[in-house]
Amino acid sequence: MSASIELPGGTYRLREPVSWPRPSGPPAGRVGYAAAHVVADPLGDNTPGAPAAIDWAATLRFRRHLWSCGLRVADAMDTAQRNNGLDWAATRELIRLSSAEARDFGDPADLIACGAGTDHVPGAGTPRAIESAYQEQVRTVQESGATVILMASRQLAAIARAADDYHAVYGKLLAEVERPAILHWLGEMFDPNLAGYWGSRDVETATASFLELIHANASKIEGVKVSLLDESHEVRLRAALPEGVRLYTGDDFNYLSLIKSGSHALLGIFDAIAPAAAAAFQALDAAESAAEPADWLAEYDRILAPTVPLSRKIFEAPTFHYKTGIVFLAWLNGHQDAFTMVNGAQSARSLPHLAEVFRLADQAGLLADPDLAVRRMRALLAVHGL
Repeated sequence: MSASIELPGGTYRLREPVSWPRPSGPPAGRVGYAAAHVVADPLGDNTPGAPAAIDWAATLRFRRHLWSCGLRVADAMDTAQRNNGLDWAATRELIRLSSAEARDFGDPADLIACGAGTDHVPGAGTPRAIESAYQEQVRTVQESGATVILMASRQLAAIARAADDYHAVYGKLLAEVERPAILHWLGEMFDPNLAGYWGSRDVETATASFLELIHANASKIEGVKVSLLDESHEVRLRAALPEGVRLYTGDDFNYLSLIKSGSHALLGIFDAIAPAAAAAFQALDAAESAAEPADWLAEYDRILAPTVPLSRKIFEAPTFHYKTGIVFLAWLNGHQDAFTMVNGAQSARSLPHLAEVFRLADQAGLLADPDLAVRRMRALLAVHGL
């Protein structure tokens, strides 16, 4: 008999657990990056404003879990709490250790991409200071062997007045990278400090600026990661990219249809749904090689569609608190021993929110060990007096 638990709103009975098949390798038709979280040391001082204290063994173990699902890892990104508690000292170590760990699975350049930004120099107030800050982080990523992701910069957003200001900084950086990099366009719903990125608050004007930069530097751009939560905009942008430049969807609301229609993926939600994502990619590969793909496309939908309500709950406004739900599910699934986060971010979502994440994860078949998940959920309820 399946387990049950008393949650806010009443008794909930869990479904039987799903046994997801592990792939023999990465998907053939799409590139899928999971943006990975960091595991905080539960005995460290991870109170707001304190330097990040990381459980490195658990953090690296989780990346091995993602690689075993055939996914690539996007590290030192928003999901790892950049600009939300993960300081540069911890980020630098994360890049070094994760890239070294990737070597057990193959070439780090094919398995891991890491964010390079300007967050370690919050006072950078000139284009030259911002370039220098970027260059330091780019060197760190390149020395590790990982692919560079040029993250959106709060500092550049604060001083840029027009598209040319962005083009000057990014043009210099792209001219210097050793291998083609991934550009990162993060919408203001993920970080309000990035409003007006690429030179305009009007999305179409900003898109024209973005495309101008991409076409001028196409040989140095491996792909673009776009997180605007606007499906029709992403489809238009994807069609306008130069040949050979991938569109990595960062749309944690509409990834089901966007991946099916041709986008690759670099998604925070893949941290939480990696086994289902791997199975869905296998179904999509089968569909793209089948004479009659309809059954495989239906299987792709069957696997991935139940994860969408879960993702939309985790990423609901204020969207930038989504990391709490990601770490919560990692804890429920036994990937870490404690539900604690850098910067005290485990407190960023309410108990009713987390209870609904629990329900939706179970309905999507993403509680690997229901008995463990129930024990841990009951412990969290007890802390709240329930």
